[in-house]
Amino acid sequence: MMKTRCNASTLPLSRILFFSILFVFGVDGKKLAKVTTGTKYSDGQDVHVIVNKVGPYNNPTETYRYYSLPFCEEHEAHEDVASAKKGAQKHRQRLGEQMVGDRKESSPYAVKFKESLDTPRTLCEITLTTEDMNLFTDAIRHSYFFEMLIEDLPMWGYIGDIINDTLIVGEAAGTEKILLFPHLHFVIGTNKDNIVSANVNTDISQAVDITDTSKPKTIQFSYSVEFIDEKIEWKQRMKIYSHSSFAPYVTEIHWLSIINSFVLVLLLTAFLAIILMRVLKNDISRYMDIEDQTMEEEESGWKLIHGDVFRFPQYSTLFCAAVGTGTQLLVTTFLVLILSLGGYLSTTRRGSILAGSVVIYSITSMLGGYTAISLYLQMNGKMWARCIILICILFPVPVSCVFCWANSVAFLHGSTSAMPVSTVLAILALYIFVSTPLTLFGGILAKNFGKKDFNAPTRTTKVAREIPSEIPWYKGRFVQMLISGFLPFSAIFIELHYIFASMWGHQIYTLFGILFIAFILLTIVTSSITVALVYFQLAREDHRWWWVAFNNGGMIGIAIYLYSFYYYFQRSGMNGILQASFFFGYMAIVSFAFFLMLGSAGFKLSLVFVKYIYGRVKCD
Repeated sequence: MMKTRCNASTLPLSRILFFSILFVFGVDGKKLAKVTTGTKYSDGQDVHVIVNKVGPYNNPTETYRYYSLPFCEEHEAHEDVASAKKGAQKHRQRLGEQMVGDRKESSPYAVKFKESLDTPRTLCEITLTTEDMNLFTDAIRHSYFFEMLIEDLPMWGYIGDIINDTLIVGEAAGTEKILLFPHLHFVIGTNKDNIVSANVNTDISQAVDITDTSKPKTIQFSYSVEFIDEKIEWKQRMKIYSHSSFAPYVTEIHWLSIINSFVLVLLLTAFLAIILMRVLKNDISRYMDIEDQTMEEEESGWKLIHGDVFRFPQYSTLFCAAVGTGTQLLVTTFLVLILSLGGYLSTTRRGSILAGSVVIYSITSMLGGYTAISLYLQMNGKMWARCIILICILFPVPVSCVFCWANSVAFLHGSTSAMPVSTVLAILALYIFVSTPLTLFGGILAKNFGKKDFNAPTRTTKVAREIPSEIPWYKGRFVQMLISGFLPFSAIFIELHYIFASMWGHQIYTLFGILFIAFILLTIVTSSITVALVYFQLAREDHRWWWVAFNNGGMIGIAIYLYSFYYYFQRSGMNGILQASFFFGYMAIVSFAFFLMLGSAGFKLSLVFVKYIYGRVKCD
């Protein structure tokens, strides 16, 4: 949740692209070792305090420049203050920080490494006009918080507080007091020559009453500094936020939820595998016995539709594009998680995960193009160029539409959530000069070197077999959709709460190893359920399984989006069109990505399964 002042870039697009890739991994032209070991300080060296944003606590996306409120900004009464501001202005904002809306700005706080300030130091003394005090009182009524940073470590605090707010009823009306916190106390933890923790406290004993806004008021802003020794290693510094009172996080419950999900997924997958293998074994044995003993018994069930099961689906161009895009997103997700676990993608630098996802998605475009065109040609497709175009727009276009809407709303509200022009140009350059050419290149590779033969184990008849029209309600599509969405969701919904708290709250997510395991388990259980439902569909002699397998696998995306409504209205205090635009817009994109990813995974395992079972029996 960090933000920085940015101007529209005047660099050529090629340089924007080059620097954007460097920024993703936190490389700013210096040694990479600095990223993994932190800044080494000497005693008395300047520690730069960066001010980032302010905004209502319940709406983390609705953020504004720190200096949109009349805080001390230009006062330089102390020579250390001038040095601190000058040093802080050297900070270079990374692409990832711009993408998450950080607007880091210099501050007049003068802090020296390991030099505590027990006596409060005056930052500035300003006279607040009626308009200034109205800004502060309105911010306090809406529970505004501020965010500052030291060495990329966020520090949060409230701008003020309301005393006796609950007494404004009947005769108690008028007892409300609005207090502004003009004094900040910084507590900085060090481990040898590294800064490993940072916190800021507000002192209610030094609060100033600004309830009466009719008259100007002179307020003295001040700060103090305390350095403490910590045993935390620099690499583990983000774990301290799991115990933050500003962003509460119950680690024990989190671990219990992970264990619960792990056991549930294993039991569910084992149950499906055992049932399916027993049924298949009985089916195949029965068909073999019929062939060996008598030819008089009539075939029934899934073997009866062997001449139609490999009949290619309608809208094959769209289907292949969806499978290709889903495969690309699935590989992108796995690579992002693996790189995060390996430390190659920084999990401590804000926005690095998001920016890394954008770049890795662009690089893996060749895989998406190859997968889609290879499948399309196996389906005897003739217009492969149209399929390439569809791959290029299937996911980026919905993302662009949501971005344009959300960014426009943020811009009209004056929020720092609006993405800077330079960031938009960098992402556009990645799409135009990396993603699109690689998608085309992957398609050309598939056309020239990919396998063209589908290798179906049975022949497809010229005329499609009639599908039984009367089926029990519990075997219908609606029930299948409920099962395919609910069962995988039940295994991850507790973990999903913590992910939502990180994405749309003030929590910092650090358990990427657990997230990686949870994602693998989700992929396994979703694919297993998809295979089971495909078998039940074939058993009732319905050969239209292609789109059904893809949609069943992707139903977890629909379940996640439905859960987002519950989270927004019942588990969070979010409100307003700006927050709603970002939340529901980008959750729709995330859910669509899950739909494509797991739909593709479910279809591919189902294809292997269908080819296997029809290859095991002789079909005349």
